[in-house]
Amino acid sequence: MKSVTKGSARRTRHLAPDTMTAHPTPLKARSGLNRQGPLDKIRILIADDHQIFRDGLHHLLEMQPDFLVIGQATDGVDAVRLATELKPDILLLDFSLPRLSGLEVVRELHRRGATIRTIVLTATIARSDIVKVLELGARGFVLKQSPTELLFKSIRSVCDGELWIGREIVKDVVHALTSFGRRDVAAVRRDIHLTGREREVLQLIVEGSANKSIAQKLSVGEDTVKHHLTSIFGKTGVSNRLELAIFAIQHRLISSSKSSPTPSR
Repeated sequence: MKSVTKGSARRTRHLAPDTMTAHPTPLKARSGLNRQGPLDKIRILIADDHQIFRDGLHHLLEMQPDFLVIGQATDGVDAVRLATELKPDILLLDFSLPRLSGLEVVRELHRRGATIRTIVLTATIARSDIVKVLELGARGFVLKQSPTELLFKSIRSVCDGELWIGREIVKDVVHALTSFGRRDVAAVRRDIHLTGREREVLQLIVEGSANKSIAQKLSVGEDTVKHHLTSIFGKTGVSNRLELAIFAIQHRLISSSKSSPTPSR
């Protein structure tokens, strides 16, 4: 285990309260970090049992002016201990750690009430584990074979309060949540009153259509589509298209006869 602490001039980061708690799903939490300026770096803890990967990732992250690696954990027990002690903004968590698995780490941090935003780094992950990790508050999934810039973007997005799911596993996430979301969705569905046009827009969002394509299919202007999306976001409590697509399928707000979605960022 290595621990690195740099940047004594760093300002303290504070978590903003969640802005949406109306429905019992972790997918709509939008609590971003209050970033104050260039000295207010994103504090990152790396948890991975492969030293070459850890050291390489550490080096790449610290080349970014807004990132600060504050520690490295070599197994799940170390990950929980360092996350509790150092309180990083972001935990980059290998899902296949020794001693405690990534899932067990997320579960333990959830039990302790930790406010750390966890991004799971993995080569593969079972659909059932995706649901479990999301339930326990993980904020993102990034495949280890993804481009470095994608990882950087995911860290910044999660710090801004977004849920990040790599394009490569979107379908797995949607399939998992579709099965998982069968339970107790009727009451939630009754509370969300969408107009007929909003349901048409939502259906096309789930199918992966961009605003321009939706406008063409519905014979309306793009500004009208944006207006409908703003209304749908407000009614569902989500804040981006991917979260909206997942939420719609989880709560059966759209037709199940359509093909699997491929929402884009």
